[in-house]
Amino acid sequence: MGMQDTLHALADPTRREILNLLKQSRLSAGEISNHFSISGAAISRHLSVLKDADLIRNEREGKFIYYELNATVLEEILLWISELKGGNDYDQTK
Repeated sequence: MGMQDTLHALADPTRREILNLLKQSRLSAGEISNHFSISGAAISRHLSVLKDADLIRNEREGKFIYYELNATVLEEILLWISELKGGNDYDQTK
């Protein structure tokens, strides 16, 4: 997937919150839904966008699908931003 898909996925606050939940542990769609006041179908759509952008992975266990963060894509975005900024200079005083 391209960076455009990743940035599109990250642009939505609900999807960013889903990523925050998944950085702590893997969760089922139902467990993720419990943190929001939107429909299960809306959560499913958000998960689909995140999966298409390769920001999350899923694994089926019995009748449940568990989602987990794929930090590799985030590392690539951070590297690109760092290069865009001008290297590994994280000095915020400039």
